[in-house]
Amino acid sequence: MDKVQGSRLKVQRTENLRLVPGILQLNKGFTLLELTVVLFIVVLGFSVIGINLSSGNDSAELKVAARDIVSALRFARGQALMSHQEMVVTFDLSGNTYSLSGRDKVYHIPKTIGLTVVTAQSEIISKGLGSIRFFADGSATGGRVTLERNKAAWQIDINWLTGQIELEDTSAVK
Repeated sequence: MDKVQGSRLKVQRTENLRLVPGILQLNKGFTLLELTVVLFIVVLGFSVIGINLSSGNDSAELKVAARDIVSALRFARGQALMSHQEMVVTFDLSGNTYSLSGRDKVYHIPKTIGLTVVTAQSEIISKGLGSIRFFADGSATGGRVTLERNKAAWQIDINWLTGQIELEDTSAVK
């Protein structure tokens, strides 16, 4: 029988690995400092986005107020045509409000929005109080309502002959 002698296996390594304490340890998570830094950066990013969104809020609020007034004016014209009776939209410049004849509700415009109304002399009720009247045939006394905040402005024109209402962004024109 052959005698098996202990043979030595030689394994060749292509790389020499050194075991240095701490280097070959696997990371099993993040440190509290790393998490804090990441959270700080995320919060900072969201705050910048929030500031940018709120700055556009001013012009959006102005546009909403202008569209609400246009809607009220068109409603008044439509009611005048359907009921064959005059309808009046009254503006109170001191209170930044407007109301429709036949309705008890008073509609408020934010105080930060400047309101200007140009109307027929016969429709000026008192200082700071004026109205736009729509007749049964669809015509109106005509006029212009302007809403302004900072550099943004919207203009609502009411044609006296046809009663047609047009909304225009005049801040781009200035």
